[in-house]
Amino acid sequence: MSNDVYILGVGMIKFGKYLDRSVKDLTGEALHSVLADCGLGPADLEAAWFSNSFWGMYTFQHSIRGQVALSANGLDGIPITNVENACASASTALNQAWAGIKAGLYDCVLAIGAEKLYDEDRVKVMRSFGAGVDVEEMAERMARWREDEQKRRAEAGPAGEAKEKAGGHSVFMDFYAAGARRHMEQYGTTQRQLAVIAAKAHNNSVLNPLAQYNFPQTVEQVLEDRPVAYPLTRAMCAPIGDGAAAAILVSERFLKSHPSSRAVRIRASVLKSGRRTGENDICGRTSRAAYEMAGVGPEDLDAIEVHDATAFGELYQTEQMGLCPPGRGGPLAESGATALSGRIPVNPSGGLISRGHPIGASGLAQIFELATQLRGEAGPRQIENPRLAMAENGGGTIGNGEAAMTIHILEKT
Repeated sequence: MSNDVYILGVGMIKFGKYLDRSVKDLTGEALHSVLADCGLGPADLEAAWFSNSFWGMYTFQHSIRGQVALSANGLDGIPITNVENACASASTALNQAWAGIKAGLYDCVLAIGAEKLYDEDRVKVMRSFGAGVDVEEMAERMARWREDEQKRRAEAGPAGEAKEKAGGHSVFMDFYAAGARRHMEQYGTTQRQLAVIAAKAHNNSVLNPLAQYNFPQTVEQVLEDRPVAYPLTRAMCAPIGDGAAAAILVSERFLKSHPSSRAVRIRASVLKSGRRTGENDICGRTSRAAYEMAGVGPEDLDAIEVHDATAFGELYQTEQMGLCPPGRGGPLAESGATALSGRIPVNPSGGLISRGHPIGASGLAQIFELATQLRGEAGPRQIENPRLAMAENGGGTIGNGEAAMTIHILEKT
């Protein structure tokens, strides 16, 4: 018998703003959802990986977050591993759960992530995002960055300075904006192409009842929204949010004793880290390793969920994943190829931009979407007959790129 790993169940709550609910509460709803999805009970789970990034910073719940959140919902006694890997936390939990089954240690395990980002103290929320960098180097790096930006704005003149003023936002929006401007200078990418990507995300989320935002956006509305950091407007950037998502992974042996036509095979699970120096190539390195593990190429994919913390994030990663040549991510989106009815739909869920981005749950929300698509259960946003799907989830910043990245390739069975 092979040691293939399958996703037997997925669960997710509606992402949103839940000031009066706890992480324990959100975790419990996702746990109930994933168990109900595949007809299992807590006693079937042999181990669990719990993903969360900010609970400790907000309420000082450190060290044993998974044991606290899961035991409060009737799951304890089994091995529970806490996973914290910035925005890639949930997909890292999935990767480690996959590895546990792949190694033959378990037959049925849980990967679950939960996060609460909304708080009455907006300053605390924004400052917490600064933990996803090398904090010892950040002050020096930000000083250099501000100096470069002042020089750029001076060269652009008064009109350019007004255009590039930023609103209140996390430091990562400045990183993305700077990357977008470099891309525009090098390849001729336009702000309108970024708006096409953002409008697609918002319009897809209208069809997703679990998305944080359920309102449509035109390209013009995206362009006219409040500036964040040029060329990014608010509609091009992922919001903060609260939420939880989960997946139950099983071995082939377990699947034979619990047969299901809805199981999804994990063809590849790859986790890599960024490099302190050099180009931002982590997505290229990780996707190539995933393609090799799965024995497929980008041309074989039918659906993709990417980490679009901003519209530029989607544009850049589609290039890095080989969906198009470098510099052609904007024209790819403009052509309609990444729309729901296009050649290679990207972020059918609405992505982080519109489905929402509760840090510790986002990676598993991507898996929820792709498993739902491969099962043919996505309703009005269903992609036509998908067979292979890929999820890319990055987190934090080291050097010029993400500090961590996980890519999964899933297959319909």
